Amino acid sequence: MERTLEQMCLKEKIGQMFVVGFHDTELTAEYKELVKQDKVGNVILFSHNIEHKRQLGKLTAELQRCFLEHTGIPGFVTIDQEGGRVTRLPRDATHVPGAMAIASSGRPENAYAAGRITARELMALGINFNLAPVMDVNSNALNPVINVRSYGEDVDTVATYGVQMMRGLMDEGVMSCLKHFPGHGDTEVDSHLGLPIIGKSLEELERLELLPFQAGIARGAEAIMIAHILFPQIEPAGVPGTMSRQIVTGLLKERLGFTGLVLSDCLEMEAIKHYYGTAQGALGAIQAGVELVFVSHTPATAREAMRLIEEAVATGELDEAVIDAAVAKILKYKAKYAGIQKPDEEVVGSEQHRRANELMRLETISLVRGEIQPVAVGSKHALFVGPAAYRTDLASSAVDGSYGFAPYMGQYFQTKYETIAIDLDEQQVSAVLRRAVGCQQVIMGLFNAREHPGQLNLARQLLKTGCHVTVIALGQPYDLGIIEGDLCALAAFDYSPETFRALAVMLSGQATPMARIKIRL
Repeated sequence: MERTLEQMCLKEKIGQMFVVGFHDTELTAEYKELVKQDKVGNVILFSHNIEHKRQLGKLTAELQRCFLEHTGIPGFVTIDQEGGRVTRLPRDATHVPGAMAIASSGRPENAYAAGRITARELMALGINFNLAPVMDVNSNALNPVINVRSYGEDVDTVATYGVQMMRGLMDEGVMSCLKHFPGHGDTEVDSHLGLPIIGKSLEELERLELLPFQAGIARGAEAIMIAHILFPQIEPAGVPGTMSRQIVTGLLKERLGFTGLVLSDCLEMEAIKHYYGTAQGALGAIQAGVELVFVSHTPATAREAMRLIEEAVATGELDEAVIDAAVAKILKYKAKYAGIQKPDEEVVGSEQHRRANELMRLETISLVRGEIQPVAVGSKHALFVGPAAYRTDLASSAVDGSYGFAPYMGQYFQTKYETIAIDLDEQQVSAVLRRAVGCQQVIMGLFNAREHPGQLNLARQLLKTGCHVTVIALGQPYDLGIIEGDLCALAAFDYSPETFRALAVMLSGQATPMARIKIRL
């Protein structure tokens, strides 16, 4: 029989409010001790915890046994499986397209299908809580951390597609979380690295950023994550949304009427860690009205934060009734979502899911301008160029060096290819131009070229050669808006084997791109 709120001591209740990660593919002694001694009741998983589906299923089962043995309650096993740029599952799972890619298909049912496929595979792997979808309106093209993780710049698009993704997850039994309230779309600072500031008034937020969250709440959203962003016109105390009672309780709970679970973003991100300290950030978040706090990487830091919260209750700085109300809500959602389920690896990466994902991917490739010139297999007059994968931001998945755009395409079409530096100098540009001599067409993958102008220089120089040039945005599609000239421009939105396969089908003339990009370039 699971423990009830009335049976818990203060330490056990605080442990239920924490989600803590660790750096290993096996359950570590340090983490076991954290659950045993400090009663931590939940975990977050990242790519560094995952090798393949069998290992992951074994790990989540062991984690749940640990939670049950030492807390008497199943845990939330959480993950950021958004699709596209932010995917944590192993390569033998199904990786659906990201938000902006799905919106380009023009079919909201694709967002619902992506949610259902993702949820089925998460459930089969023992993961019950997906920290998705992103409901930020990407109103700033220079946004370094949201960008293609958003469904777009239009409020209705973000609301419609985000709600469908949320419903797909929930309908298959996985808890969903809308993020990052009250909106991370209009920033030029990554909160993993610094503290963003948005100087908008409440009235301005109500006309844009808040609308997708309101749509989600109206359709039954059960969890919302708060952003580490300063909103000085709303919270004059100089603390970010995560620690702001004005934003968490006043705006989200009281003004918008949200009664579900409120989550912090990771409190080890520099926006909190550097400016306030992770432990103080956890206390401030709970005082603001956050119910589930994330310390995603360091068990020792989580322990420090829990000790501070215990002390705050002892001194009267924090009313234990706040803890009780939060834990009651956590237990309510655990009863719905955190039941123990035996992992089923046959579901993960199944033929049915793989095929549905391939069709969905084809519907997301957007022809922005120009015309595709089909590439013939074995052509001696075609050259593929593109950079190797790299990690664009700390939210993105870890780099997988086992594949790359240029070699994938070169091998598929049995033609010449060249892997280039992420930011080429003049000498490297000249070397690629020499390789392109005699080519009738060059297909170049761009990977966040706005921040790496050597790629843009190469594209412009290739246009001067007179060959047919196709540029493909494998990251942010905004790259396509800063290259002029007579070329074919495609938006593919992410750097993955699944996207490469869809591109190969398009470039070989087997399919015609029907998607239409939903942003201004």
